[in-house]
Amino acid sequence: MAIADQPVALITGSAQRIGAEIARTLHQSGQDIVLHYRSSAAAAETLKQELENQRSDSVLLIQSDLNATDKLADMIRQIEQWRGRLDILVNNASSFYPTPVDSLNLTQWDDLMGSNLKAPFFLSIAAAPLLKKQHGSIINLLDIHAERPMAGHAIYCMAKAGNAMMVKSLARELGPEIRVNGVAPGAILWPDQALDEQEKDNILSRTQLGRLGTPSDIARTVRFLALDAPYITGQILAVDGGRSVQQ
Repeated sequence: MAIADQPVALITGSAQRIGAEIARTLHQSGQDIVLHYRSSAAAAETLKQELENQRSDSVLLIQSDLNATDKLADMIRQIEQWRGRLDILVNNASSFYPTPVDSLNLTQWDDLMGSNLKAPFFLSIAAAPLLKKQHGSIINLLDIHAERPMAGHAIYCMAKAGNAMMVKSLARELGPEIRVNGVAPGAILWPDQALDEQEKDNILSRTQLGRLGTPSDIARTVRFLALDAPYITGQILAVDGGRSVQQ
């Protein structure tokens, strides 16, 4: 199979929100894009059309439940058949919701650990042979709460903490051919679960910049790590308006 000249980036959970902005940013930087989604088919198709209006035949859509780890190799085979290469993997897909310790259950454990830890790990392993051929890059989306636990979100925070160690471990295991880094957002988009204005003000008051960040802040950091940081691996950059410097 001939290998395409255009580099290829796979972004999981890329139909909406931060994942979609990462896809736009990498596409503008010359990457062909694999848009992965689980259930947001309409949003994924809309984003594909937006990007292909800028550059035709530059986007592949893949629908998959990443918790079905036995299907991950099929995703990589689809990419190989499409372009013959993979240069960047962005593990962005994530479940997020509260799990109070007095009411959590095993289903929540499986979902949060699956989407935030198990799936990105096994997808990275499945993608490694293609990435190695291009001396590619893996970038995981983490959370500042991997280090600072958030009340009522024990399982999510534990999963993200494991993801942080994954960045360091895979950087060691997959180097020198593949660089592995992470981006840890702070307050970028408000969660789907409603927050009242007092809760929002409390969060912003703990950032040194005193304001909400934007998806573009995360996307540009991903682009930097993927394309402009050839001597950086095993690192996690906090993009949090200075929240992590507070006690």
